Amino acid sequence: MMTLLLIISVLVFIYLVYVLLKPEKF
Repeated sequence: MMTLLLIISVLVFIYLVYVLLKPEKF
């Protein structure tokens, strides 16, 4: 449902922010 999509979107956003903030760690 919408809740699942919201959780996935938040997780992807957090992951992207983490990668952008720490480009040295892959």
